[in-house]
Amino acid sequence: MPADLEHATERSHLLPNGTNDRRLSSIQQDADSQSILSSHISKGESALFAQPIGERLPYNDYTTIDWLHDLVKDSFRFRAIHSRTGIRNSIYSAFDSCQGWIAAAIIGVLTACVAFAVDVAEATVSDWKMGYCTSNIFSNRETCCTNRSPLNVAEELGEDCKAWHTWSYDYSGAFATYVGFALLFGIISGSVTMLTKSSLPTTASKQDDVKSGGEQGVAGKTMYLAAGSGIPEIKTILSGFVIPNFLDFKVLAVKAIGATFAVATGMCLGKEGPFVHISTCVAYLVGMWFPKYRDNGRKMRELLSAGCSAGLSVAFGAPLGGVLFSYEVEDPLWTSREQADSAIGNKHLFPKEAVLRALNPTGTGKLVLFETHYGTSYQPVHYLIFVVLGLAGGLFGGVFCKANFLWSKSFRQIPVIKKYPVFEVFLVVLVTALLQYPNPITREPGDIIIKNLLVDCRSSKHSWICQRETGGNKSGYIGWLVYGTVVKLVLTTITFGCKVPSGVIIPALDAGAFFGRLIGQWITTISPGIFAMVGAAAFLAGVSRMTISLVVVMFELTGELEYIVPNMIAILVAKWVADALEREGVYDLAQTVLGHPFLDLDHSLSIVQKENALVEVLIPPRQTMEEITVDVPKDGTISRYVLDMKLDQLKRRGLMDAGLVLVQNGMLQGYLAESELDFGLNNLGHSWAATSRVRLLGNGDEGEFDVSMFVDRTPLTICASAPVEYAVEMFGKLGLRYLVVVEEGSSKVVGVIIKKRLVVWLEKKKH
Repeated sequence: MPADLEHATERSHLLPNGTNDRRLSSIQQDADSQSILSSHISKGESALFAQPIGERLPYNDYTTIDWLHDLVKDSFRFRAIHSRTGIRNSIYSAFDSCQGWIAAAIIGVLTACVAFAVDVAEATVSDWKMGYCTSNIFSNRETCCTNRSPLNVAEELGEDCKAWHTWSYDYSGAFATYVGFALLFGIISGSVTMLTKSSLPTTASKQDDVKSGGEQGVAGKTMYLAAGSGIPEIKTILSGFVIPNFLDFKVLAVKAIGATFAVATGMCLGKEGPFVHISTCVAYLVGMWFPKYRDNGRKMRELLSAGCSAGLSVAFGAPLGGVLFSYEVEDPLWTSREQADSAIGNKHLFPKEAVLRALNPTGTGKLVLFETHYGTSYQPVHYLIFVVLGLAGGLFGGVFCKANFLWSKSFRQIPVIKKYPVFEVFLVVLVTALLQYPNPITREPGDIIIKNLLVDCRSSKHSWICQRETGGNKSGYIGWLVYGTVVKLVLTTITFGCKVPSGVIIPALDAGAFFGRLIGQWITTISPGIFAMVGAAAFLAGVSRMTISLVVVMFELTGELEYIVPNMIAILVAKWVADALEREGVYDLAQTVLGHPFLDLDHSLSIVQKENALVEVLIPPRQTMEEITVDVPKDGTISRYVLDMKLDQLKRRGLMDAGLVLVQNGMLQGYLAESELDFGLNNLGHSWAATSRVRLLGNGDEGEFDVSMFVDRTPLTICASAPVEYAVEMFGKLGLRYLVVVEEGSSKVVGVIIKKRLVVWLEKKKH
C-alpha cells in the first residue's frame, strides 16, 4: 500500500497490514482462530466488521432475531452486488433481483405436489374404514367406482359399485370395523408425531422476578414439533423468534404422514392448518438454497410469509384468500411491511395453481373445492337471519376459545395424559367414533360433510340430505342436524390441541354448516345450503377472528360471488360477539398454552392502555443488573476472569438471548450479546491465557485478545420515565431484540429490556 494515503487509488489494498482492522488484528497470528471465525461468521456479517453495529453469529435456538441489524446487513449485501460493473456482475445482479420470484415459484410447485400426495392418500386411508377397492387397494371409493381420478375427470359416483368391497353389511359389524380402523389410524398418527419430541429453553428467567438473593433453577419445556396446526408457532417465528428444528424436513415428513392418518380417523380436525405448516417448511428448505435468505433472518421471514400463504391456498384452492390469510393471521408485521410482502406473497400463486390444476386432486378438473350454484337470490329480510348466524358463530367462537383453553389447562395437565399423549389421542378417537358413526352425516370426513351440507337440492336430488329434506316427515332429519351440531361443538373443543397434526378450520366450518342448514329448514324461500355456507363462515370467524381473508376464502371455496355481502355481515357480527366474550382467538390462546414468546402489537397495546405504567416497571431487579452490567475501564479492556464469571451468570439465567451492557462512568458504551460473548471466550479465546485481558472497546494492538467486533455500539435507548407504550411500540414495529433504559436527566444506564421479558410482563397483565 502507498505510504502516502493521498496517493491511494482504486487498485490500492483496502486493508492495511497494520492494526487498523480490529477484527483481524486480534487473530491474524492464530490460524486456528481465523479458521474458527470464518466458519461461524457469514460473508454478509464479515462486511460489517468496521461498522458500529457489530458482527453477529447465526441466531441461537429460541432467541430473538435483530430486525434492524439484518436490515443493515441486507443493505450491505445489496450494495456489494449491485454496485459492480461488467457483464458478469450485471447478470448476477439481475439474478439476485429475481431470486424472490424463483424461490416463490419453487415453493408453489413443491407445496402443490405435497398437498396432492396428502389429499389423495388421506382420501384412500379414510375410506378404508368402510371397505376397500378390489381392483386397486390404494384407490379410494370414488376412484374405484368411476373413471374419475386425480389426473382426469369423469362422471358422477354411481350408486352400485361392484369393485368396492364393504367390510360388513351388518350395522354392528360395520360399526366395530369403523371404530377399530379409526383407533388404529389414531395410534399411528400419534406415534409418528412423538418422533418430533424436542426440548426447548425457558421463556423467562425466574431470577428476574425476585428482588434479591438466591439462584433460581431454569426449567425448560417439551414440545412435539409436528403436533397441532403449527399456526401459533409460525406466528411466533414470523414475529422474530427462532424455534429450533420446527421447519426441518423431518418435521415436514412427519406432519404430512401424521395429518393423513389423523384426518382419516374422523376426528374433528382438518388438514388445512397442517398444510400451512408444511408449506412453511417447504419455504424454509427452499430459502436455504439461496444465501440471500439463508444468511438473513429478516429476509427469510419474508419468504416464510409467502410459504404460509401457499399452504392455505392449496388446502382450499383459494389463492387470494391464502395470501390475505398470511397477512391477517400469520404475519405480525403486516402493517409495516405489507407492500413488500404482498409482492413476494403473490409470486407462488401462478405455478401453484398450474400444478394443482394439472394434478387435479379433486377429480373435478376445478380448483373450487365446494362449488355451488344456488340460483336464487336472498331478500332484505334474510339479512336478519345472517345476523343471527353471526351471533351464533360469535357465541360458539367465544365459548369454544375459553372451553378449549380450560380443557388444555385442566385435562391435559393430568399426569397420565401429559406423560402419554398417544393415550389421549386414543381416548378422543374412541369417543369421536362412537358419537359420529351413528349419524349418517358425521360419518364422513370433514370436507365431505361440508360439501354435503352446502348442496342445493334442486340440482342434486339423489343425496341423502336432499332425500330427507324433500320427504314428508323431517323430524328425524332435523334431529340428526341438531345432534351433528352439538357433537361437532363438543368434539372440536376436546380435540384441538391433541398431539397429532390437526387444524381447527374444517371442524369450525362443519359446526357452522350444521347450524346453518338447521336454521334453513324453517326458511323455505331460498336454499338452506345458503345458510349452511354463511353459518360455516360465521363459526370459523368466531373461532379464528379472520375477517377479510375469510370472506375471500368463502368466495373462492364456493364460487358464489353474490353471497359475499351475507358472508361479510355474518363474519363481522361473529367477530364482534366473540371479541366481547374472549379477546383472543384460538391461535393466540394456543400460543399462551404452548408458552411461546409472541408479541402481538394490537393486543399488547390494548393491555398497556389499561395500565398507567412507565418503562421503569420493566427494569430488571438490582441483582440482575449487577450481573449483566460491565464497567469498562478507560483503556477499553477487562479481565477475562470477569467476563467468564458474567457469562456463567448469563447461562444460569437460561434466556440465551440476553447479554452484557457495557458502560463507562454509568454512560452507555455498547451491548454484547451472550452468544457472541460465549463464542469469543470459548472458541476464539483458546489461544489466550485465563489471566489475559480482553478488549471490549476501542482499537486494540496487534495480537491482543479482541472481541470488540461483536459489540453493538449503537443500541437504542429509552428513558425510564417514558410511558410503557413507547417500549411496546418500539419492540413491535422496529423488531428490536433489546432496549437499554437510561435515567431521566443524567442519561445513565439503569436497565435493559429484552423482548422475552416484555412478553412475560404482558402475559402477567393479560391474565
